[in-house]
Amino acid sequence: MARPPSARLANLDLNLLVALRELIRERNVTRAAARIGVSQPAASASLSRLRRHFDDDLLVRSRGGYVLTPLAMQLADQVEAVCAAAERLFATGTSFDPGSTRREFTVLMADYTVAVLGRRLSAELATRAPGIDLHVRLVREAFSADAATTIRLIDGMIAPPVRGFDLPGVRSVELFGDRWVCVVDAANPHVGDDLSLEQLAGMCWVAPFQPDRGFPGAAPLSRQLLLFGMQPRIRVRVESYQAVPYFVAGTERVALLQERLARQVAQPLGLRVLPCPGEPEPIVERFWWHADLDGDPAHRWFRETLVGLAADA
Repeated sequence: MARPPSARLANLDLNLLVALRELIRERNVTRAAARIGVSQPAASASLSRLRRHFDDDLLVRSRGGYVLTPLAMQLADQVEAVCAAAERLFATGTSFDPGSTRREFTVLMADYTVAVLGRRLSAELATRAPGIDLHVRLVREAFSADAATTIRLIDGMIAPPVRGFDLPGVRSVELFGDRWVCVVDAANPHVGDDLSLEQLAGMCWVAPFQPDRGFPGAAPLSRQLLLFGMQPRIRVRVESYQAVPYFVAGTERVALLQERLARQVAQPLGLRVLPCPGEPEPIVERFWWHADLDGDPAHRWFRETLVGLAADA
């Protein structure tokens, strides 16, 4: 007779979850042991138990150290989500002191958001909450497609309002606004002090998160230019906002970019920042989290910290 799921869970050593997470992160037994706060032999023993449980080596020695097996790579995201959920569960309802609490927050955001808030957030945590770890997961191309699942497994995400986030039990608070601008190389001989929609239609483009050579409306660039009735000639596609200006510099290409990011990179890369013609939608970045976290004092402190930092950004 098969045991019920609860019985199987009760017989598991849940400390192995933490060991698995750190072994996968560090790909090194000694460093994983230091992260967990145990001896190296104890971490090795945990790895042996995990290998027996999964019937897989998980870590395989290579010339440069250890590499993950295909199964370990599959487990990586799962163990991160499970450990984060467990930390949130056992922190709920307890007192919270940012100066002494040990905890990890997992936040999903775009590399554009990292450029706006990353330095301030890192400094704030290092100063006020040195025991808190931050795991930043960068936005993937279609992350909103599984938003309902994702939002339950992490502490939150920073993203603009989209239809996929309008879900029961999902909370949000506005962080900061921005606007779309055009970036071109400062030496581009075909561009004056401004650009028209006609000019943009005839130029070659650099586009972030453009999944194929079609023109799907869900891509960030597509949404704006479809409002202008334009299908640009995309010559360079990148999976990053911060990569965009590097492929505009030194060419006659053009790109749409968030103004906060554009102003940071314009001078070092020799770019000009020009107003975007037409009427592009304003950019509004919000922090999204699941209502299950409303009663967690640590999470409340974290999101209030984000709001305060964004106000000064």
